[in-house]
Amino acid sequence: MKFNYKLHRLCGASYGSPAATGSNTLSSSSKGSNIVFTSDGNAVLSPVGNRVQVLDLLHHSCRTLPIEARSNIRRIALSPKDDRLLIVVDVNHYAMLVNYHRGVVLHRFKFKRSVRDMKFSPNGSKFAVSYGKHVQVWLTPGIRREFAPMVLHRKYTGLVGDVTTLSWSSDSTVLLAGGKDCQARVWTIDTVKDYEPWTLVGHKKPLIGVHFEDQEKTLAERDQFFVGSGNTGSSLTGKLVARCYTVSQDGVICTRECRKEEEGDGSKSGSSEGLGNDAVDFFSGGSASSSAKAKNVTAGTSDQAHAIVKARWGTTSRHYFNANSSTQNVVSTSYSSQHSLLVVGFSTGLFGLYELPSVSNIHTLSLSNSTIETVSINPSAEWLAFGCPKTQQLLIWEWRSETYVLKQSGHAYGMRCLAYSPDGIVVATGGEDGTVKLWNSHSGFCYVTLPRTHTAAITAVEFANPTVVLSASLDGTVRAHDLHRYRNFKTYTSDIPCQFLSMAVDRSGEVVCAGSAEPFRVCVWSVQTGKLTDVLTGHMGPVAGLAFHPVRGSLASSSWDGTVKVWDLYKSDSTPETFESGADVVCVAFRPDGNQLCSGTIRGLLRFWNVDDGSLVCEIDGQKDIKGGRKMNDRMTADNNASSRYFTSIAYSADGTCLLAGGNSKYVCIYEVSQQILLKKFQISFNRSLDGVLDELNSKNLGDSGPIDDEHDSADENNHAPHLPGAKRADDGSRKSRVEVLTMQVAFSPTGREWSTVSGEGLHVYSLDDDMIFDPLALTEAVTPSAVQMNIRKGKYGAALLMSLHLNELALVKSVIEDTPYESISSVVRSIGQEHLGQLIQFLSKCMENSPHIDFYLQWCLDLLQTHGLFMERNRGKYLRSFRALFRVVQSQHVDLRAICDKNKYSLEFLENQAKLLLDQKDN
Repeated sequence: MKFNYKLHRLCGASYGSPAATGSNTLSSSSKGSNIVFTSDGNAVLSPVGNRVQVLDLLHHSCRTLPIEARSNIRRIALSPKDDRLLIVVDVNHYAMLVNYHRGVVLHRFKFKRSVRDMKFSPNGSKFAVSYGKHVQVWLTPGIRREFAPMVLHRKYTGLVGDVTTLSWSSDSTVLLAGGKDCQARVWTIDTVKDYEPWTLVGHKKPLIGVHFEDQEKTLAERDQFFVGSGNTGSSLTGKLVARCYTVSQDGVICTRECRKEEEGDGSKSGSSEGLGNDAVDFFSGGSASSSAKAKNVTAGTSDQAHAIVKARWGTTSRHYFNANSSTQNVVSTSYSSQHSLLVVGFSTGLFGLYELPSVSNIHTLSLSNSTIETVSINPSAEWLAFGCPKTQQLLIWEWRSETYVLKQSGHAYGMRCLAYSPDGIVVATGGEDGTVKLWNSHSGFCYVTLPRTHTAAITAVEFANPTVVLSASLDGTVRAHDLHRYRNFKTYTSDIPCQFLSMAVDRSGEVVCAGSAEPFRVCVWSVQTGKLTDVLTGHMGPVAGLAFHPVRGSLASSSWDGTVKVWDLYKSDSTPETFESGADVVCVAFRPDGNQLCSGTIRGLLRFWNVDDGSLVCEIDGQKDIKGGRKMNDRMTADNNASSRYFTSIAYSADGTCLLAGGNSKYVCIYEVSQQILLKKFQISFNRSLDGVLDELNSKNLGDSGPIDDEHDSADENNHAPHLPGAKRADDGSRKSRVEVLTMQVAFSPTGREWSTVSGEGLHVYSLDDDMIFDPLALTEAVTPSAVQMNIRKGKYGAALLMSLHLNELALVKSVIEDTPYESISSVVRSIGQEHLGQLIQFLSKCMENSPHIDFYLQWCLDLLQTHGLFMERNRGKYLRSFRALFRVVQSQHVDLRAICDKNKYSLEFLENQAKLLLDQKDN
């Protein structure tokens, strides 16, 4: 079994970060970041906590970049045109320079002041960063590792308040910035002779967005509709050379135009001006073609920096978004300069799409009851992306057809439990909000949220069969949900009101059991009839864990009374067998063959019992393996507080040799049971915005009254908390705490190639599928790729397949499989030895997943089962993982083909009926 598991995706949250509990307003570290489209517009980059999710809208898939910021991400920026570089800045101003295509961190650095906006120039040569009250422009580094790749080009000043928004001109020569002082300022990137920065005023509230209009559209509009001076009817005179828009928080948008007076013709003055511009550009690092640019100023073909010299800015129009409502504020804006479309997000969950410069409303829609903190528009202006951090909701809207391209949201108050379907395709999760969500393990998206029937948090979910999922809740009910109609078709209740902590379903899916907190008992129901068939009593504490025997009808229950009891459900007078542990037992699990039972206690001890004779086989002390992490309010250090770290969930691997354990810690451990050793330890998060990630707290954050939160709300953050009557400050009385890093439940996929865990951040999926590592078997000097190709040309397909399996390269094995003739498949399969069966099945599942040759690969599967089926049945534990992986791929292909065939069947029937109607009309 290989252990190079890596985080493949983070499900459960597509945008934002886990919010602090007990707070009605979001802290500065939980307000979410911006959403960015790639240059082709087919993918969206969405920050989730300290990670970045990449949502492929074309192939409907999701993946998580293999990078982590120190804290929750505040801002991201992607280089234009080629998407080479990604810059990530967190709430503590630490930044990362990332190679986006490879997912490699090239450089780490820190901005010493708050970063509220960051944008690349349209040509990609520079990027601008809001640096407190200033703006910094940096040169874009290369994609290779360097000692000091960050080179500061220039710092721009002039604004009194902090800079909140930035915008570049279309030719990357002019920069526009807006701030909290209700002003906007225009700078040229390089020094231009006789230019003085302009300050644009006229707003009463802080600026939310500033946007330059595309220069080509501005000049084309001037030349087409306005003759001579290009007057648009405003009080400004002169030729129109630039236009921009400024949007404030109170919903006011101002159109600003830059006009330049006509100058007399003078060749002498023109030549002297060209020489002066050449000198200024030479010493300031600008381009050397200033004389040519100066000559073309009057023709309107120069860059925008030289065009606005000696020009005058003025306000030509003013419009109001929220004229009918004084309660909603503008929170976010996004502008497509090529299509002149402006998207505005409001604090009430409403968004509007406007066409500029007329500011005519094209579309308005209410998406949510929470604030839309960020909006984005893709390069083709077809899709709009919205992010609501309070609900961790991400929406992609196609405004022309008025349909959702993507709509994802997590559980309202976090996840609590998970379960894999028998085929490993679907993952069911239960949340604190009482809802059950179903996730596709291939794409990583939630495809359905079952109707909310529970009134309290869900504590356990289980699959009775591929079409029925069961959920247990603290409201005292167990509910069965139909995955065909997506409805609750059966409810199981106890004769005494209680809260259920655990649940288990037998292998046949006919019996469901649930353990309660008070009274201390286990209820047994029939799944079909819904009747309470038995009540198992004997525990002296809450029943925290339940597990059915994989083969027999035995049920194991673990309790806080320090015992594990094994019940025989089909013998009415049987006495349960009891295993004493000496400490509260919080989890229990059977090995897949049913011969071994594992239990975990609050002392971090894992005990393994022989089921047949009840003897203790071995013990693993995992307290030292999972210790670590000091919370902000802990009085003791992480080493002295190890007693609070223990396992709350355990799961066996498919072959039963390894055990996955997670719990009240930031670590998830994999143990080898027979040797009693720790094989690998995973830290699920390095996000310092969570509580319990650091082992040692910084002494500078410790005050006289306790720890100081370095991510507390700053005084200048927008806070819409209402004023209480008679109060002098805006305080609604709520108090908040950080989300703690811990794992609620762990589970292996039935395929064995991935495992998942539930934490405060969501569903972490660790997978092997992306890494086909080089693992040679029986290699000699004669086994080479060229020898494989030689055997294929000679028609020795069996020898070629064996050599490719020895080399263990996916591309090589796939070429051999697909080059094998259809009629030779059975003879090649017979030549494969038993030692290579598992490896071949794994490769077949990988090749078949994205291949159009479905019938060809199904023939391979059929010959494998006909030739080696009996051997694999006798050794099912060895081949179970690879066989389940193959079954999952076949099942997904069957579902896709069934949908296509149903559509084609309907179309053919329609054509047939139409043809009959036409024939009948001709006969008549």
